[in-house]
Amino acid sequence: MNYLQHRISSGIIAVVAAWVCWISFTQKPAEAFLFPRVIAAFFLVLAVWTFVKALMGKSRVGNGLSMQAAKNMAPGVAIAGIHIFWAAKTLGFYAATTIAFFLLLSTYDPAPNNEPKTWIKRGIITVCFIAIMYTLFALVLKVYTPRGMFI
Repeated sequence: MNYLQHRISSGIIAVVAAWVCWISFTQKPAEAFLFPRVIAAFFLVLAVWTFVKALMGKSRVGNGLSMQAAKNMAPGVAIAGIHIFWAAKTLGFYAATTIAFFLLLSTYDPAPNNEPKTWIKRGIITVCFIAIMYTLFALVLKVYTPRGMFI
């Protein structure tokens, strides 16, 4: 990855961070967006910092993303995209997150798919993860999550 690629990519990320931050500060009710506002502001600070470092030429630039790494990431990006842009709003945040997490875990878990023990383990991990997510977001942080068919 050359310096121009790094400047462009970090600039795009900074613009996305600014957009996410703006959205989090303009949504109502304000108390439902307290936690997202903190995260979005932190994300924006880091993104702008990275962009400024890229413009000044002080960033460490690696070799970029190999084709094999992109192929390995593609299923996860597709699952995440469907979750973010469709499933969370249609099915509800927790139902969609359960499905997405299980699919991601099944896609990237190196355990053999032909053993029932593997699927039971994945199911238990998924249930535990969703229980923790629900406790954290709904009960502790009181964060608004997209509502849908199944909560």
